[in-house]
Amino acid sequence: MPDIQAIVTATFSRRMRIRLPDGSSASARIKGKQLKAVCGDRVVVEILTNEDDWLITAVRDRENELRRPNLRGGVEVLAANIDLVLVVAAAIPRADWFVVDRYLCAAESMRARAAIIFNKTDLGGADSEFAEYEKIGYDTVSCSAATGKNVDQIGALVRQQTAIIVGQSGVGKSSIINSLLGEESLRTAQISGKTSEGRHTTVNSEMLDLPGGGAIIDSPGVRDYAPALRDFSEVMQGFREIASIGQKCRFTNCRHLREPGCAVKDAVSTSIINPRRFESYRRLLALTEKLEQRR
Repeated sequence: MPDIQAIVTATFSRRMRIRLPDGSSASARIKGKQLKAVCGDRVVVEILTNEDDWLITAVRDRENELRRPNLRGGVEVLAANIDLVLVVAAAIPRADWFVVDRYLCAAESMRARAAIIFNKTDLGGADSEFAEYEKIGYDTVSCSAATGKNVDQIGALVRQQTAIIVGQSGVGKSSIINSLLGEESLRTAQISGKTSEGRHTTVNSEMLDLPGGGAIIDSPGVRDYAPALRDFSEVMQGFREIASIGQKCRFTNCRHLREPGCAVKDAVSTSIINPRRFESYRRLLALTEKLEQRR
């Protein structure tokens, strides 16, 4: 019997929801304890006799992975086979651009496209940091999921792509997806009045098909995020303007910290490179080196 291939569209610990070749959905569980699957994985499945569940017997090679370090010094894979990473910030809660940069670094590392979305423009406009991303070549969209303003621009970015939407808790990721779907298919929650931090409304990753084509993975909101990177060169490549200007440094292995003849530091001093983005690079470099020591 030939292999039947499916796509994991939702994860619930060792249980999954899969999309079969005919487009239908089914429940599935994983064979054995060693096999790991995440949302977006392409898997081999077989039907179980006298059961509604299917059995996932293998996971196909991944094109890429969105990853983060775990508390044990290893790596946790959040989703796989992603074409586009949509990083959402908002007027409320206040945008943490350092978190945005870390997601963008992850996207660069996994060779996926990335776009920055500023949501809730009905509550306040984006600060000057948002404009910096367009300058360095990223797609950007200012929108309001509440009013529908410019949500169609996000739909155009995602069309025929597999995207994942990420960002701080409470920035309106689920509301954006609801607006793209044209229906209230996902839960939303108000911002906590005591802390101005978002309440988590998405417990597990879930892939949803969009009416205009393509699919979007809704992921749990975070208060912080760090990509799982191997070394300083991956950090540098994650900041495209630093990687580009860094080619002009005196030393090929320049880390852009204290080395002489550093073109990046010169560019920061003249604001060719945004000083806050450079600070973001420095922080992530220090964090990556700290995590390296734990391995």
